Order: sequence, then C-alpha cells, then structure tokens
Amino acid sequence: MKISFHRRWAMSSRHSTLPTWLLNFTFLASLSEAISFNSVPDADLDTSQLGRVGIAGDFSGISLYQFEGQTEQPFNTNGSEQLLTRLPNGLFVSLLEADASIQTMCMFQGQVILGGNFTGLGGVQSPGIASFDPNTSKVTPIANLSGQVNSLLCDDSAGKVYVGGSFRTADSTNAITWLSSKSWASLPFAGFNGPVTSITKAPSGHIIFGGSFTGLGNTSAPRTPDGQVINLSTATIEADQGTSAAGFSDPKNIVCKTDGVDGAGNTWLLQDNTPGAWRATFNFGFEPTKLRLWNTHQDGRGTRTWRFTAQPINGIMNFTYIDPATKQNLTCTSECPLSNDPSVKFQDFHFVNRVGMNAFRIDVSAWYGNGGGFDGIQLFQDDIFAFAINDFNEPSCANTSMPSTATTTGPWTVTQSGQSNSQYLSAQLSKPVASDAASVVFYPDIRESGEYIIKLYTPGCRQDNTCLSRGQISVSGTLTATGANRTMDPRILYQTNEFDKYDQLHIGSVDASSSSFRPSITMTPVPDQSQSIPGNDFVMVAQRVGFELINSTGGLNGLFEYDPSRATVDTSDFSSSAFIKLGSSFSNNSAVTSLVATNDRTYIGGNFTSDDARNIVAIDNSGKTVALDGGLNGEVLSMYMDGNQLFVGGRFNNTRDGSTTGLTNVAVYDSSSNAWTPLGAGVDGSVTSIVPTTLNLSNSATEDVITLTGDFTHLLAFGSNEVVETSGFAVWVKSQSNWLQNLNGPVPLLAGILSTSLQVSDNETLYAGSMSSQVLRAQGAATLSNGFGNFPIKVQPSVSVSSGAASNISSHATLANRTDTIAGVVAGAFYENNGKNVTVLGGHFIATASNGSTIYNLAFIDGADSNTVTGLGPEISEDSVFLSLALQDDNLYAGGRVNGTARGSAVNGLLSYSLSSKSFNAQPPPLAGDNVVVSSVTVRPNTGDVYVGGSFDRAGSLPCPSVCLFSTGSSQWNRPGVELGGDVNCMMWSSNSVLLAGGNLTINETEVYLASYDASGAHWSEFSDASALPGPVSALTAANSERNQVWVAGTQANGSTYLMKYDGSSWKTAGVALDESTVVSSLQMFTITGSHDSSDLIASNQVLLITGSIGIPGFGTASSAIFNGTTIRPYALTSNADSTTGSISRIFVQKENFFTSSGGGMPLVFVALIGLAISLGLMVLIVLAGLALDRYRKKREGYIPAPTSMFDRGSGMQRIPPAELLHSLNQGRPGAPHV
Repeated sequence: MKISFHRRWAMSSRHSTLPTWLLNFTFLASLSEAISFNSVPDADLDTSQLGRVGIAGDFSGISLYQFEGQTEQPFNTNGSEQLLTRLPNGLFVSLLEADASIQTMCMFQGQVILGGNFTGLGGVQSPGIASFDPNTSKVTPIANLSGQVNSLLCDDSAGKVYVGGSFRTADSTNAITWLSSKSWASLPFAGFNGPVTSITKAPSGHIIFGGSFTGLGNTSAPRTPDGQVINLSTATIEADQGTSAAGFSDPKNIVCKTDGVDGAGNTWLLQDNTPGAWRATFNFGFEPTKLRLWNTHQDGRGTRTWRFTAQPINGIMNFTYIDPATKQNLTCTSECPLSNDPSVKFQDFHFVNRVGMNAFRIDVSAWYGNGGGFDGIQLFQDDIFAFAINDFNEPSCANTSMPSTATTTGPWTVTQSGQSNSQYLSAQLSKPVASDAASVVFYPDIRESGEYIIKLYTPGCRQDNTCLSRGQISVSGTLTATGANRTMDPRILYQTNEFDKYDQLHIGSVDASSSSFRPSITMTPVPDQSQSIPGNDFVMVAQRVGFELINSTGGLNGLFEYDPSRATVDTSDFSSSAFIKLGSSFSNNSAVTSLVATNDRTYIGGNFTSDDARNIVAIDNSGKTVALDGGLNGEVLSMYMDGNQLFVGGRFNNTRDGSTTGLTNVAVYDSSSNAWTPLGAGVDGSVTSIVPTTLNLSNSATEDVITLTGDFTHLLAFGSNEVVETSGFAVWVKSQSNWLQNLNGPVPLLAGILSTSLQVSDNETLYAGSMSSQVLRAQGAATLSNGFGNFPIKVQPSVSVSSGAASNISSHATLANRTDTIAGVVAGAFYENNGKNVTVLGGHFIATASNGSTIYNLAFIDGADSNTVTGLGPEISEDSVFLSLALQDDNLYAGGRVNGTARGSAVNGLLSYSLSSKSFNAQPPPLAGDNVVVSSVTVRPNTGDVYVGGSFDRAGSLPCPSVCLFSTGSSQWNRPGVELGGDVNCMMWSSNSVLLAGGNLTINETEVYLASYDASGAHWSEFSDASALPGPVSALTAANSERNQVWVAGTQANGSTYLMKYDGSSWKTAGVALDESTVVSSLQMFTITGSHDSSDLIASNQVLLITGSIGIPGFGTASSAIFNGTTIRPYALTSNADSTTGSISRIFVQKENFFTSSGGGMPLVFVALIGLAISLGLMVLIVLAGLALDRYRKKREGYIPAPTSMFDRGSGMQRIPPAELLHSLNQGRPGAPHV
C-alpha cells in the first residue's frame, strides 16, 4: 500500500524527547516501505537560557508541527467523516473527506472498497459505495447504486464483493454483489425486503446476512398500477405551430380536462395542415408509467400519429397499447396512432421503459381533416411521492379523494433544483434553533394498505452552497390508524450530504388513506446545534418522501444463510439452515445488527429475544446454538473479537439474568470461560462502534487498545476512578484495565469518532471516522523543554461557548466583550524568591486542589512542597477572568475582569496576593468604570511601581483612565500623565523609563494605536511614526536586545490582521498574508540553535513566535506559528476535546533571556580578555618549565655553586684597607682607552 505522501526526514541539531506512547509509531513507520510522510524541519527554538518555560492557552491537547498533513482541525460533528491513517508520531491524518459516514471497508484485489451513507467521497460523487486506490489516492465511484451501504464482505478468491445495506440497484434491493469485472451481479434471490446491516463468512464458507428483514424479495408495484397522477397543472405548457383561432390556441386547454368535450376553451388545435408540438416543462422529476390522451373531433379534426420525446435525454419513448378497433396489444415508437372513433373516449399508452424526465414534448406528424389537436392529456406513475412544494403533488383534478399534499410552518422559501431531482424548500433559521422553528408534514396518497419502505429524499448542499449551514433534522411519522406500531420512532438525520441522497426511514405496515386517517411524515429541526454549525444561521431543506410497496417471500427474521456454491435458493429448504432456524425463534420485529465469525463460531448481536438467548448468541461449526450465558438485557449494536475476548457495545446494563453488574452499554465476553466482565463500570449512553487501535504508553512494545464511539457523555466511576466527561469517545487500555482518560503521565489526546478500521498489512491500518488528536493531553497549560510536558495540576476541560477558539479570543470585539468568551489558562508566572518554587496559572478555568477542593481561575503549584496545588478562597468571584500576571518581590499582581473582596476590601480589576505568606495583601483601591477589565500588568524595572493597563476610568477616587500606576512603596495610585485615554490591550517596557502601550487609544482626544510614556517626564506621546499602523495594536514585543525595535500585531479596519516591525527608524510590514479569522494574542522573539536565510526583518539566528489562533493560507489554523522574516509556518497545534480548535494565549518563562543563546552570543571584549589570560598563563608555564630544565642539566653535569656564606664574605672585607676603599670611590669613570 502506498499513500500519496513522500518521506523526507530533516536533520536537526535539537534532540526532541517524544512521549513514549508515540516512539513505537516512528519505529513502525520506518519498517513500512509503503506509507511515507513529509516531515518538516524542527523550529530549533533555544530555550536553554530561559529557565522554566510554560505555555498557556485554551486547549486539551498540544503537539509540535512535525509532519505535513498534521492539523488542529477539530473532529466533525455534522455527520461527515474521513478516511484516516496515522502519522509516525501517532496522530490521525485524513486521506480524503466524505460528506457523511463511512460505515464499512474491505480490501478487494488491491483496492479499498468503502461503503456508507455518503454521496461524495474526496469531492467525487459516489452515492453509497466507491473504491479507493491506495497507490494513487484516486476515488472511483461504483455507479448505479442508490442508497446506503452498511456492510461489505470482500472475497478475493471468488472475485466478488458482497454488498449489504438499504439501497436499490439493478434488480436487487438491499443485497447484491460487485464483481472483479466491475459490474453488478444480483444474487440468486432478489435481495431482502428490509435493510442488511452485517455480512460475514461463517466457518462453513457460507455467507451470513443479518439485518431487519422478514423475507427475500424486492419492491413491488401496487396492485392497482399507474395510480399516482403527475401534476401537469403547475408545469410550463407551450406549443409549436398552434392555431391562432380564438379559444383553441392555448395549449393549457387540455390540462385537467377528462370529459373529452370539444369546444373553445376545451380543445387545443394545430394550424391547418401543419405538424406541430405540445410541450410541458416541470420543476420536478418523475418516471411516468402511462400516458392517457383524448383526441379531438372538433370540426372533423384530430391527431392521427404522434411521438413522445423525453427531456433532458431527448429520447423518443416506446409504448404498448391496445388497438381500440382490433383489441390487440401493439407497440409504437415514432408514429403512435390515435383513433378517430368518437366512441373511443381516450386511449392509454404504457411506457415500455421507466425513464426519468422533467420535460417532454408530443409531436403531431399526421392528422385527420384539416389539422391535429387534443382534448385532454394525463400522465401517471407508480411511484408514491409527497413533495414539500404542493405544486408538485397530485392536482386537484386527479379524481382522487386523498391526493398527496404537504403542510408547512416557518420561513420556507423555494430553492431552485440545480442538480437535484426537483425544486425544494429551504428555511434559514437563527441559532440557537428551536424544534418548532419550522416544520413540514408530508401526506402521501396511499391507496392500499401493506408493508412499505419509507424514504426521505434530501437535495445535496453543494448546489446551493449551504454545506456549512446544514445540520440535523428530526423525522417522525404516524403510519397506521391503530396498533402498537402506529407511529414511527423519531429519526435524527444529517442534511450535510454534498449530493442528492435518500435515507430509509422505516419498513413496516402503512394503512391506506381514508376519510378518518391519513399516514404522515413530519420533519422538524433538531434544537440548538450551535456548536456543530458555524455562523449565525442554520439551514434545513425539505424535498419529498417516497413510499415503496414490498413484495416478500416471508419466512425470515433478520438472519439468512447463503451457500455461494448453489445457483438457486429454495425457500422450502429454509428449515435446514441453523441460522434461519435461529432467526425464526426470535420474536417479531427483531433485528440483527452485528455478525462476527471466528474459526469455530459465528456471533450474532442485535435486538432480539428467544427462549434461550437475548440480544446476543452464537452458532458453532456443528450448527449448535451457544447461549453466551443467556445474553444481555438490551440491544447489541457493535462487536469486535480480540483473541478469545468479544467486546460488545450497545444499550444494556447487565446480563439477561442480572448476574453481572457494571455492564453499562459495553461488556467483554470471554469464550474460554463463558463469562461476562465489565470495562470499568461502562459509559452512560449507547456504544455504536468498537474499533481497535494501538498506543505505546510505556517503554515497552506497542499495545492494543479498544476505542468506543457512541452517544455517551461520561465514563462511569469505578474503583478509585471518578466520573469523567467525554464527547462520545473513549479508549480502553487493556494492560491497565482502565480508560485512557483516567491514566496519569504523558498520554495523547484522542477525541472524535471511529466507525470502522481496515488492516491492510502488518504495520498499516486505515480508519474511518473523524478524529482530533494531539501528542500530549494537557489541559490549558503545558511545559516546554525538549518537547511538551504536563504541569502537575488537574484542570477541567473548558466549556466552549462558540464553535472555535478564534471567537473565544477575538480581537475584533471590545476588550470588555472579549472576556465574556475567554476560557482556559491565559497567563502564567514562575516565583522563586527565598527558595520558593511556585508556578502561578491564571485565566478562566476550574481545577482541583490537592485537598480535593475546587479552584477557580487562579492556581498555585508549590514545587517546593510536593507540587501542592492551591487556589484562592471564595472571596473572589468564580466568574472572574485573569488576563495578566506580574511579580513584584514576593507579591503577585493579577489583573483581568476580577471581582470580589479580600481582607474586607473590594476588588475590581486588580488583585494583590502575597506568595510568601500565601494570603491576600492589603488591596489597592478598586478600579472603576463601565465593565472594568485589566489586560496588562507590568512592573517598572528596578522599582516597586506596578503599571496597570486596560479599560477603566478611575482608580479609587483618582481619575486615571487606561493606564494607572500603583506605587507599592506608598500603597497608592498615581496617574502617569494626563494625555491618555481608550482601551489598552498590551504593554511593555522598552527601557527602564519608557513604557509602550498598544490598543485603541487616544492622546489628547486624537486616535492613537501605539503610545509611549516617558516616566521621567510623566508624559504620553504617540510612538514614533505610529500613524502608519492600520489599526489598534493587540500584541507587541521587543525585536532586539536593546529593545529599541519592536514588533506589533493588530487588527485593520476591514477585520484582517496585520504584522509590522519598527526597526528603529521606520515601520515595515511583515509581508505575509494571514486568514481573516486570525487572532494574535502574543508575540515573542526567540533565538534559535540553527539558522535560516537572513532578511531585513529578522536575523538568521532568530525567529518571531506568534501565538493565538493563526490562520495560515493553505494550511488552516495553528495555535502558534514561526515567522523567520520571509515565511510563516506552524509551530504548535492544539485541540479541545469538545470538537473545537484550541488556542495558545502566550509563552511565559522563568528568565527573560530571549536574545541569548546556549550556542554563543558572548560579547567580544570578554572573548578577547579570556584569550589574553590564557596566553599569559601559557607564557608563565613555559618560563617555569625552562628554569626547571636548566637546573636539571647543571646538576647532571656536576656543577657546584660558589660559596655564598656571609662568613666568607665578611672575612674578605676585613682584609681591605679602608683608605684604599675610600680612594677608589672617589675615582671617575675611566676614559676612553689610549693607544
């Protein structure tokens, strides 16, 4: 197998430490020559000089961007799925998109056959079934099937694929085979009278079908054929060469005229002795079965011969008819005759072939008398439809007591048909959607009671560009006047199909329409759906429902055994099949949903009861029924066999006899011990699919794990494990006998849907579903040190209030409004004074303290005290949002939308907390104004002055808008300058005395986006040339170590994001395009261990890290991105567990040494001094070594030093006469020698 990626590993100087769970995936990928992936170069951020590094944001999982195809796209909640594989780092990646679910896969002669309820696969129209070439990634539709495929069984040796579902193709319903010759072949029986949900090959080699059927058979024509009248009265009627005679020229004269009376207003005539045509064009499609014509006898005229041409195929149709004179059955094509006998009221012509059309024309080629014409026309069909648009239902002149019709409520409008069968109704509803916001009730014209298949037809969303706005609808019905099954259980259906589709709603009894009862189908929206549908509106559509009468052999009840070696099926032999006999023992209305075959058994799961078993049973090789300890007390929906363990999911909570508790919707049956065991305590909703996969959670080999998908929201508590919230997805780790969600340590984030899987080789598996996965599960905060890690704190998943993180942190709203949608961790800080080691996390989140209490929005992790986790008390409101943290000595200043009391003082906007005493300080007087929000808190270097910026008007009683200074020495507020106003988004010190503030500001009532404050002069001014900025600044950072250059990001007037740099003399734009959805929350320069091409904006050993929700064209969103001066690329990707994208608020560090590197960067003067010292040291060593060698040489040669004792020297001195000594001292220096 080869997926269309290419392997290209990049070399890097950085050695990342990957979590153990994914190490083995990289190893396995290296073993596989078939699947290969494009790796991307490491970012090479140098964090060695920063101390501890933390990442704050709104996410449940985080990954480095390592491979092309890796995204942070959330899993789909609109019913659409993908064909998936896994990257070497273990993450799921999409190979192609489907517009609905992929329910089954199998390998057939090197191709992957996929089945489901999709209408498009990889953008290719392919209703229900398609093949995927893993070598080219090409999708090939398997044509001429209409409906849904539930199960596939590929048999390479037989050269065929068994296909089961709820569909119609060729002359079969719900079951057929696809041959290696690329053609359909019907089975020896005509399919089934109900849907097939599972197919397997028993140990005997026989093919076992399971589903909701009661017999072999196909759909049938009604006992009274041609019973539905096609509405001509609302068609566009035109004519060619019609007469101009008054009362006879209108071609509409003959519509809804069944009395055959000639005359003005009743007859349409052609011009004298001229051929012509009568034409009808419709806004809906149909397949007529009979044409009825009334010939005219006006003034001796009449039509002699004619032909019928169907549009848009432009085909002349063949008919059979009875000659009124000879009473013989005849056929005609291009010259069909009409009798001129006045006693012949009308003639019926039956279509030989059923052909779809939406227009036709009748050409008159010969006539009686002076010209042709007609007195009436009707078209009939067998199909029973009720359209949402009443103009397409049976006309009032149809002579039927109960014509099909529909009623509507809500803002429905007519939408053009496009590529669909007919025009349809659309309703645009504001979110959140109410269930009664719109409705359509369909009333079909049912003329005979019987067993019917009911189908709902939905037009594709591509043609009207509503795919992103469509969602779920609820469909219910009333089908019989009396009885236990008079109503149809509500069905929830998706309308996100790209192309036209139908859903099979029901199979069962339907009563004929009467004056006292009418069958009906009701469609309404599913309420809310805010999370799954972006934008402000929800669109639902309504087109038509269809009813098909069933003709069946009977004798079955959800199970059928087929011997492929036999060319025919004898219904009299049903009793010889153990499977059919087992099905016959089931109660009425039973259904088989899942089949699993092993070497010696076939397991059968579903919704059935018998004397010996309930909902699950097995048949062994001898045909004996194995009761599986009596079965389960509820419906089985999915099964997976792993060795001798059968994993079973569905809707149950115990065994049949109630002997095993904890089997809530999922259980394991051990075939060796004939015993059921629980998975934990189960889950709180139905399990619809069980799919195996692999993880490496330790240093040992990869292990198998079991994934569950379904309609559950919690993993139930068991043992010491508490209840865990989830979004319908869970992973059972067999080696730990626990859920992945309960495990501590570095584990991945996996969320979404897995419907099925297909192992194509020992190391290669394809999956169907929609998954969001990240390398590390981390809630709101993570550490960064040679990869990502976890802080020792348990933060609960945030409750998203929008469909994406970009909305949560949108910079397009006012500062006050933005805090209403913020979730997760927003800021962090590291405190290490006096031997302390405290990590502070602030934002809008809920966490669990070490003592089990609940922490809101501000948490402290004490690393010096066994990582004890604490928080604030109840004094501060749970609704508070902390946006910025700053440390001043032992004190924490936390700003945001903060309210409450501390030590009896009101708190508004800013909180002061002592980290040394772990208690509240005396609080600064509260800030005041409308919707007070502090967005930035910063301490002036080398002082105790705390500067606070945001949206407020006063500090205590002091007028102090936008930025205010709290002096910790005097414990009072001061106003820094009097010029500034507006909302501050961000601040930074560019020197010890200059503060920069960005936002939507004013200076002396003049609009400014970046302002500068000179603390020495207490004066605000616009930053140099800041008028060049196109909108308010939302983030800024120093661009060099001197801090005289600055990067800023902000929002332009059109809502787009800009990125610019001030290089010390002028502003320069980054020159990169970002998607309009981009939200930048912070900027930070980093030194890198490698290098890149240098540019005018960024040095070759530096990059700019951008965090937030960064929309990169051609990629999508990234929670952080790297800009190297020329290009931008993803850095870190995040996801939330609730199907929303994550975001990173900012990076926070222990030491702000962003412009130094572990690989160099020491000033040259120090390098020179160190070199000089080394040189001097070497010289001293050389001299000492020389002296030592000289001494050694002299000693070896026998050298004896002259006496130097003071005694000798003294005795010699005594022998010199004093007068001679003094005389010599008085002598001058000798002159030059004389010759």
